[in-house]
Amino acid sequence: MPKTFLTAPAAFTATAGKNAVTLQVLTRTGFEAWVKKAPAQVKQRIEQSPFGAKPGQIMSLYNDKGALTTILIGINDPVQLFDLSPACDYVIRSLTDKTIKSTTFKLEGLKGKDAEKACIGWGLAAYRFEDYKTEKSATLVPKLAWPEKVDKKSVEAHLESACLIRNLINIPANDLGPDELEKAARTFATAEGLTIKVTKDKDLIKNNFPMIYEVGKGSPRRPRLIDMQWGNAKHKKLTLVGKGVCFDTGGLNLKPGGAMYTMKKDMGGAAHVLGLAMLIIRHKLPVRLRVLIPAVENSVSGESYRPADVINSRKGLTVEVGDTDAEGRLVLADALTLASEEKPDFLIDFATLTGAARVATGMDMAAVFSNDVKIAFSLKDYGDAAQDYMWPLPLHQAYRKDIASNIADLCSTGGKAGATTAALFLETFVDAKTDWVHVDLSAWEEGSRPGRSKGGTEMGSRAVFAYLQDRFR
Repeated sequence: MPKTFLTAPAAFTATAGKNAVTLQVLTRTGFEAWVKKAPAQVKQRIEQSPFGAKPGQIMSLYNDKGALTTILIGINDPVQLFDLSPACDYVIRSLTDKTIKSTTFKLEGLKGKDAEKACIGWGLAAYRFEDYKTEKSATLVPKLAWPEKVDKKSVEAHLESACLIRNLINIPANDLGPDELEKAARTFATAEGLTIKVTKDKDLIKNNFPMIYEVGKGSPRRPRLIDMQWGNAKHKKLTLVGKGVCFDTGGLNLKPGGAMYTMKKDMGGAAHVLGLAMLIIRHKLPVRLRVLIPAVENSVSGESYRPADVINSRKGLTVEVGDTDAEGRLVLADALTLASEEKPDFLIDFATLTGAARVATGMDMAAVFSNDVKIAFSLKDYGDAAQDYMWPLPLHQAYRKDIASNIADLCSTGGKAGATTAALFLETFVDAKTDWVHVDLSAWEEGSRPGRSKGGTEMGSRAVFAYLQDRFR
């Protein structure tokens, strides 16, 4: 496995140097006033261009000697996270490595929280995953001088958290199975100061995690449960659970090739809880944090579990397997049961769980369910503010009939509202008195937009963290 999963672009510098280029950000409403104060030659240059400070628009200004002095950047009002990303992309595409190496960039027109947002977007635009390329990109990372009075540690934590999530998802499954995910968790625990305990293979049966074992037993890469903790035991209990299916063939209900191609991302929930844990620890939230990751590979062999099998669960309920390609909810259920046993004050799970959620919300927006509808809609608001979009879907109890079984306590699949019935299945294993949130996300960027390169991507982690900051002040 590549050793760089904890790295992020070195995109910042302490101060602007002699050859600093100004990044002048402008909203459409503030553009006219700025132009009025500009020198005559700048006004003339702007009048001859299509630049109007629309979000994403960029224009370069040069001095009499032809040297680049200023880059004008159109941004949103209010400022959004990726507003400065097009400028970083533009610099990388337009300037030579020699120029980038000798130049620093300084931000003008933003301060405080707006400047912090812009800095995160700048750093994310510099992200590249090239661990498997023989020839690495020769392009250097352009350096942005830290704006005054920004929280550098917070910006760095957000950047490193997002890159951790992207890196882990982008690593192919031949280099990131349950063993390697455990090693990554141990590396993370050492770096961030968590304790870690791992229950593996047949010990899962001994310690009553039957569904985690059943899903993972068909692979030679043995299943396990990773259990990490941090913080003061006297503080309120916050537990994160992340789906860690390192590759999902669909099991005996084998996926078609096109659907299987991106299944290295099926451990995206695990990546997200590690990234969110980093934000919580770096910002020193006053919580007793627990992170649970059931890590398995859903493979095909003579040992694989089958459709219509009836398996036991940690909670004592029997489950009829409706489809072996609905494995994530099974491993999460045992982990959620364990989490609920100590009655946490707040419980969140992240999972690349259903195609139905993608049909409902698309690839850019995480679906969110909660046993407290106010929390679900609150997370939507936090997501809107963070440009990390989440949308509440209904935990409609009438659909429980769709996951009823004739021969077991419940069935793992059923009904047309696939995202909701999956969430209802998970809710069965959560203590009813615990505030619980389930995040169903794609964890994948299909295209390549400024700040959001194609491949693994973070979804919902910034929104949830902002909510947690206010909840656990």
